Amino acid sequence: MIVGRGRREQEQGHGSGISIGGDNIAPLQNVVGENISHVYQSASGQAAVDAGTVRDLLSSFRADVDRNAESLDNLVVLRAMAERIDAALAVPDPQAQAGSLQGLAQALPSLVLGTAVQQGGEALASALAGWAG
Repeated sequence: MIVGRGRREQEQGHGSGISIGGDNIAPLQNVVGENISHVYQSASGQAAVDAGTVRDLLSSFRADVDRNAESLDNLVVLRAMAERIDAALAVPDPQAQAGSLQGLAQALPSLVLGTAVQQGGEALASALAGWAG
């Protein structure tokens, strides 16, 4: 774990650690105290997602749910969620579609948490958020 703070403009001395957000070109120090030089922090936005990607992930999620049906306590809810996502993708109004998909993207991770379909559910939720965003 690397812990520290970002360097402020008015500070001219050596900074330490990393910041969450913003530019940071200060020297870093790892957990055992060794200096790490020439490391720069950057961030990127979420990549654009297309309808085909979302539909592929939905199909894969449904297959995962079917494969793991016996071990899923919330099987009916997960299948209903997949149906709601499919219906939302078919809505012709982009604003209405985005609102529905955003709500589904927020609800899905908690439904799959700790289940055999967690990875696929989280990937689908992320794609939905990217599509709706």
